[in-house]
Amino acid sequence: MNALDGIRVLDLSRVLAGPWCTQTLADLGADVIKIERPGTGDDTRTWGPPFLKGRDGQDTAEAAYYLGTNRNKRSVTCDIAQPEGQALVRELAKHCDVFVENFKVGDMARYGLDYGSIRAINPRIVYCSVTGFGQTGPYRERAGYDYAIQGMGGLMSITGERDDLGGGPQKVGVAVADLFTGMYSTVGILAALRHAERTGEGQYLDMALLDVQTAMLANLGANYLVSGKVPGRAGNAHQNIVPYQVFEVAPAEDGSKDHIILAVGNDGQFAKFCQVAGRPELASDARFAKNQDRVRNRAVLVPMLEDVMKTRRKHEWLPALEAAKVPCGAINNLAEVFADPHVQSRGMVHQWRHPLADSLNLVASPLKLGGTPVRTDLPPPLLGQHTEQVLGEVLGWDAARIAALRAKEVI
Repeated sequence: MNALDGIRVLDLSRVLAGPWCTQTLADLGADVIKIERPGTGDDTRTWGPPFLKGRDGQDTAEAAYYLGTNRNKRSVTCDIAQPEGQALVRELAKHCDVFVENFKVGDMARYGLDYGSIRAINPRIVYCSVTGFGQTGPYRERAGYDYAIQGMGGLMSITGERDDLGGGPQKVGVAVADLFTGMYSTVGILAALRHAERTGEGQYLDMALLDVQTAMLANLGANYLVSGKVPGRAGNAHQNIVPYQVFEVAPAEDGSKDHIILAVGNDGQFAKFCQVAGRPELASDARFAKNQDRVRNRAVLVPMLEDVMKTRRKHEWLPALEAAKVPCGAINNLAEVFADPHVQSRGMVHQWRHPLADSLNLVASPLKLGGTPVRTDLPPPLLGQHTEQVLGEVLGWDAARIAALRAKEVI
């Protein structure tokens, strides 16, 4: 048994925020029916290279981006621009618990697929709309993309090197506004499903990337609202904790620069660090004894620590700090991440047999539930692969009825 066995999701989302939400629901056992445009499908099917290599060593049509966000789903093609396609989606919605879409504000209403229309035929439906700016407010009709949201939502103003060190605004390396919104949408859907179980009533979720990015400012958002002081970029340093940043260490054996993360979270850890560093007197120095003092005297303390850290190599610092229970870490590239024995022991890579290749390796779900394990089904490799299966199984349609829709290019 999976945790969400018996829950069926009608997924009209594409690209990342919506698919990330529905992939998580699918991991937990929900039957996710992914509606895709006939002929082209989800935009990310073509977002490459890289593409999966086939058995002949040549690129297939399977983009890694698409494969990484759509596991455990079933692909159904449907042209919702046609009345017959809209009717098909409404028929499917009668048999679903959740409806997810990330079209522009107003698009679903034009197709007769908005919450009001779907709720009229299925009052228990949990309907989640994902947009850049939400269904209300002055920006509601704007298209919202992760990059713009990282900028508008303040994340880029606090990400990157300090301006006085030549820095500038920097986006995060992955589309975190999309990913955060996908995860918040999952949480909201699960809560709404619980409500529907108790009351028989579904509800509407209005999820906006800008709302989520604003919420994810977390402690820095609170810092500003409490103090009135606008935080700037701090590079790899922490705004509220010192020392909590990247430090350069002695060069690697090949002479290249090397770095580690030092993440001292409290005064006791700072005292332990000072012992390991051979500078125990710093822990009793009134300027540095408490974190609030270290933050205020950052400009004095950090240069002293920079000199100390350069006296040893990474392979000397890390074991010594770990033995003293001082939080620290290496800065791994992705090859090092997936070669890490702990990452491997946690099963964070899953291997499938793929119709077009001997094997497909992808990042696995991090969810580890003791009694209801996550699903590990292949992302649907073929556009519309499950169309006939779903229409027959869910709607009870026969081959002739399905063939008629296919002849009209509705599916």
